[in-house]
Amino acid sequence: MHAQIHPISVQDSSAFFRLTSLHFGTPGQGRKVYIQAALHADEVPGMLVAQFLRNELASLEAAGKIHGEIILVPAANPIGLSQAIHGAPFGRFDLSTGINFNRAYKQVADELKVSLEGKLGAGSEANVALVREHALRSVQAWQPLNDAEALKKILLGMAIDADIVLDLHCETEASVHIYTGTPLADAVRPLTALMGARALLLALQAGGEPFDEACSRLWWDLAGHFGPAFPLPPSCVATTVELRGETDVNYECAAQDARGLLQYLIHEGVLDQPPVALPEPLCEPTPLEGVEPVNAPHAGVLVYLKNLGDKLEAGDAIADLIDPVSGAVTTLRCTVPGVFFARSASRHLLRGMNVGKVAGPVAFRSGSLLSL
Repeated sequence: MHAQIHPISVQDSSAFFRLTSLHFGTPGQGRKVYIQAALHADEVPGMLVAQFLRNELASLEAAGKIHGEIILVPAANPIGLSQAIHGAPFGRFDLSTGINFNRAYKQVADELKVSLEGKLGAGSEANVALVREHALRSVQAWQPLNDAEALKKILLGMAIDADIVLDLHCETEASVHIYTGTPLADAVRPLTALMGARALLLALQAGGEPFDEACSRLWWDLAGHFGPAFPLPPSCVATTVELRGETDVNYECAAQDARGLLQYLIHEGVLDQPPVALPEPLCEPTPLEGVEPVNAPHAGVLVYLKNLGDKLEAGDAIADLIDPVSGAVTTLRCTVPGVFFARSASRHLLRGMNVGKVAGPVAFRSGSLLSL
């Protein structure tokens, strides 16, 4: 293992940030894997998982068991890690701009539609190599306007040419669930099974330009643009892996999640270890457009009636919302069947706040599909 230090801030900044990445294996001698934790810096479980991954990968590297290159960024957001408001960590948004750290990544496809014109051929392997070369060049040309954009450029520059991208997040309270691109559903099924995910949420374009889409969506955008005469398979399996809730920070969960991720890399031929038999998945892929967000119609005390991971029918009661002054009780129900996979950690909500999310099988939403 060797560590690389990436300066984020310019030298005359009043605050100076830098990022550390850990590198295992040998670049160019196999597949490239990129794993990052805590891009939303107040989502801590991934950082503990990264601690387990660091130790295991170091041992595997010493034994010559890594085929290719693995980059691990154990704390992907030093800017967010430095932010707090009245003692509470605040790592989802950049305080200087108000922009989500997992939004507004450069989508390189439009530039590549121009730069690759007349350069692609009939061989998919050569085409993939050429796309990666041009994608790296496009990211390198990104001119960041602030530290948050500089951080995003560094992260994307390490991941844009990877075969596998695993972006580790969590919800406030949730079962394990995974977001990925619709064309990647079959490639991500083994990861879903190994992680025990209760939802696999698919979209061609989720909206907001999140990190995983910046790495993967360019492949189907370019394939659609250039057509079948110039084969371009979806060559980056990029996912956002949601590791339960913010307070699920314990050695048992972290060790279990690290094992699941490592077994996936074994399954993909990146690690030379005996594979385990894939367990039966706990869910079928469902469209992100089929997720129903249940919101509070008024302020009140929240009492859940269903547990995370429960399968619901349309009309099932999820929670009661109690007005502590009037005593009125509103029972909140889902309108679609599906899996109750995420909910609020707060037990007093204001009007409009999210109560929970149900992963349904039928698409019914459009537009920006991710929360802020």
